[in-house]
Amino acid sequence: MDRTGLKNSVLTVIRAAIGWHFLYEGFSKLFMGNWSAQSYLSNATGFLSGFYQWMASGEGMVRVIDFLNVYGLILIGLALFLGVFVRVASAGGILLLLLYYFAYPPFGTSLFGSSEGHFYIVNRNFIEAFLLLWFVLSSQTGYGIARLFRRARKEEEGDEEKPEGVNSRREALKNLATIPFLGALGWGAFRHTGKEVDVMSGATIQLNFKSLADLKGELPKGKIGPHEISRLVAGGNLVGGWAHSRDLIYVPSLFKAYNTERKVYETLMLAEQAGINTINIGFPTNALIAKYKKATGSKIKVISQVHPDLEKNDYYVNINKAIDFGVDIVQIQGNQVDWLVRDNRIDVVEKMMDHIRMQGYTAGLASHTVDALIATEEYGIIPDYYMKTMHHDKYWSAHPIENRVPFEVDGEEYLDHNKFHQNIFCLFPDRTAEFVARATVPVMGFKVLAAGAIEPKDGFNWAFENGADFICVGMFDFQLVEDVNTAIDVLNNLNGRTREWYG
Repeated sequence: MDRTGLKNSVLTVIRAAIGWHFLYEGFSKLFMGNWSAQSYLSNATGFLSGFYQWMASGEGMVRVIDFLNVYGLILIGLALFLGVFVRVASAGGILLLLLYYFAYPPFGTSLFGSSEGHFYIVNRNFIEAFLLLWFVLSSQTGYGIARLFRRARKEEEGDEEKPEGVNSRREALKNLATIPFLGALGWGAFRHTGKEVDVMSGATIQLNFKSLADLKGELPKGKIGPHEISRLVAGGNLVGGWAHSRDLIYVPSLFKAYNTERKVYETLMLAEQAGINTINIGFPTNALIAKYKKATGSKIKVISQVHPDLEKNDYYVNINKAIDFGVDIVQIQGNQVDWLVRDNRIDVVEKMMDHIRMQGYTAGLASHTVDALIATEEYGIIPDYYMKTMHHDKYWSAHPIENRVPFEVDGEEYLDHNKFHQNIFCLFPDRTAEFVARATVPVMGFKVLAAGAIEPKDGFNWAFENGADFICVGMFDFQLVEDVNTAIDVLNNLNGRTREWYG
């Protein structure tokens, strides 16, 4: 094969490979039947996200976009694979690829992985668009049907200057070579998938959860200190991999396997777009959230839980580290407050609170057991806000109230069904409601769903009606929009709340 023939062969392979990718994506969407770009557009990120979300806002517009997307992919794919209208098809392909590229721009994704690898600026869409640019700018597009027609036309016109190739038969075979390959690939794809779609193709994934287009309105906000935060705050346990899963021993591993670093980023971006502007995290998650904010330019407010280093009598080390991570609010961790009060070391709580405030930061005080907050209040410690477990006990796995012991949360786990085993976090709901009712600073309720034992509407309503000004809830990405809608509905229809709103 001469140099010209080799060049044409390479161009043909590149063009056909890209064409097959387009074609398969298009037919995958077509055969799915119920595919729509709405969720893809609604959850777009980056500086053009508003444009994509606008495209997803109207049902008629979405139908047009779906039609153009599916049949555009198919027609562009066929043209590139067979070698007809190559320049026009390449220009259309570049346009589609750029639309895909800027819907989820990989400007920070070198910092976290995906199923296809790690990307920063350059990803598959970028590379394919760059290759297609050659076919737009150059007259050399490789072998194909159009080239065969051009040769036939020249022969009819009596043009003795024949196209490249040794003889007409060999030239014709080269230009028609992609047709049997198309048949083979098509048959292979059909045999492989049958009537099912290829679930590993990015074109065919269907996520059956609500998108941003399903939001019912704007999530209300309040204030803690100088910070305006959403009434629904994202919890950090699911992001950090902690699961109060009772005796389901596989759940923590399942959480960690699902919430990869990439998934955490996607979840946080979706949360912010849904109106959740604050996350409350355990101290070990600070590095990940700082990394996320640097990569994406996120403005999400971060509440960091901190604990003292009692072995070294260093009460401030983690406060200082959290501040170095760039957090907005510092909160003494709930189980630490419980244990310090239990062990008659309330002075440590006081010293930590004073240090947080001396650094100019809003100071929060958390607890699982209401006795700890009562004791700190009596000691004279009043934080800028309380964070308290707030849920009722009308669910199956709650052990009898007469068997509950203050400070037992995060303590020993019993095999006796009538005792604690990661099954209840607000041990005395009535006493908690009484404490919250007289609190004169904002209160953030957490564990409002008892780690999954209570339905969101029920749990949200109980916490807000019993005085919570904010609630902190751990959410997977597929729960986010629905939880935001639930919070909006509950806040718009509260009936039994008697405590005034603080913050």
